[in-house]
Amino acid sequence: MSATAAAIEELAEALARARAVLFVTGAGVSLASGIDTFRGTDPGAVWKNDIMEKATLGHFRRDPADAWAWYLARFERVAGAEPNPAHRALVALEDALEARGASTLLVTQNIDGLHHRAGSRALVEIHGKARKVRCASPHCPEGAFGTLDFELSAFEAFRGAGSPEQLPRCPHCGDGLLRPHVLWFDEHYQSHPDYGFERVLAYLPTADIVLFAGTSFSVGITDWIVEDSRAANRACWSIDPSADAPPGVRPIPGRAEEVLPALAPG
Repeated sequence: MSATAAAIEELAEALARARAVLFVTGAGVSLASGIDTFRGTDPGAVWKNDIMEKATLGHFRRDPADAWAWYLARFERVAGAEPNPAHRALVALEDALEARGASTLLVTQNIDGLHHRAGSRALVEIHGKARKVRCASPHCPEGAFGTLDFELSAFEAFRGAGSPEQLPRCPHCGDGLLRPHVLWFDEHYQSHPDYGFERVLAYLPTADIVLFAGTSFSVGITDWIVEDSRAANRACWSIDPSADAPPGVRPIPGRAEEVLPALAPG
């Protein structure tokens, strides 16, 4: 038996004994669905482009037309994607753990909605949702607390003219521009309740195991979970082709769409 196969078997046994499991997924989970990663080695990796400029509230305020042009192009690619075996395996793991009385929480850094479409129920989309928008005004309820469905048809005039005057405004207040419901680099996890950060805070102390999949450990939420787990002596595993993981996290080299189905029952 190879070292990787042995590690997968050991992890499967640990999951079978666990009472509470926290799954944390990154862009690598959706790569097999045709969605580019951020910091990966795939040719379309977003991080190789201008993400640090585009994905900020400051940029949206300075140039909302440019910000929306960038996001609309990405949202269109996301809309055509389908869940892959990694997404479906996580649903099967949730079902199996729940059937024997254990609990799960899936925290995804991805905004593509593929976990939601695959059927994951205990789900926190910590960086927002491509299928939602909200008002850019913090004084509007649809900005501070609520969200609205993203409808591409609302952007038809803008896509034709490319003018900021054609960007859709909030139907609730009629004043603020609609913005993507995503967490930008110059914002924080508690800036909107729908990001679900408080839910993660409440669940993490109960977890026996944290399983990361398809993440490069380069965002705040992964740093925080790793540090908390190290302090609590909580078992942590990572599935990723790079096999790179922070101290205290046991790596299993492999693609999420290959390794996760090996862990799922049936």
